Amino acid sequence: MNSINKLTRENGQYLAVDIHAGKKILVAQKLFALPGLVITIALFSLLASGCKSSDSTQNLAEIRESISKQGSTESTNISAANTNISDASTNISKALTLHEGDVVRISFLGAPSYNTVQTIRRDGRITLQPIGEMSPVGMTPAELEKEIIRLCGPQLVSKEVIVSVESSAFPVFVTGAVMGPGKIMTDRPISVLQSIMQAGGFNYTSANLKTVRVIREENGKIKNYRLNLKEVMQGKKHDSFQLKPADIVYVPAKFTWF
Repeated sequence: MNSINKLTRENGQYLAVDIHAGKKILVAQKLFALPGLVITIALFSLLASGCKSSDSTQNLAEIRESISKQGSTESTNISAANTNISDASTNISKALTLHEGDVVRISFLGAPSYNTVQTIRRDGRITLQPIGEMSPVGMTPAELEKEIIRLCGPQLVSKEVIVSVESSAFPVFVTGAVMGPGKIMTDRPISVLQSIMQAGGFNYTSANLKTVRVIREENGKIKNYRLNLKEVMQGKKHDSFQLKPADIVYVPAKFTWF
């Protein structure tokens, strides 16, 4: 708002003086016959000028408020985007964890004689020349690098190890009342039902969907898991049984009277 400090008269003109801005505003010229009218016009002009400044100030305040809200919205969007990036990074990290059947190349930059290519065995272990056996299952390649450096530290001149995944495909086996029994190679997590679809699907004339079995070797012992895929196909169950490397999926045939 303009700061009108006083009303002055110069050369027959009435001027409003704004000391802060260093300006003089003409509000009226002298009318000798109507001095009262001059003062009235001057006061009216001052009021109009003040209202205009007030409106401008109000508009400026509204613009500032709008910009502030927009900035707040953009900050919220940036924060949400950063959260999504963080979540995505976490999901990628989880997707790259090592499991049985992965083939990894391990390079020791300061000791090339230790370089090796290893397949993670069914017991989840690999064998490295400097330290013997270790289990990388569940680690990311970067985590495995740090663990190898920690274990081999005293024997390494250069604390630089590079782990790269040569192959992450692993086999599962599907047999029984399916259209195309055999070995399936997969490079991503796979469920029992997905493996059966990869094997051509059920042989519906003979397949017993109620007693599908997954045969798994764990710690040197054979375990059997019984699944009712009929309820899954009917939408009554939504649980997904994820397979591990070398699992066997067996779809039994229905019992028939001859």
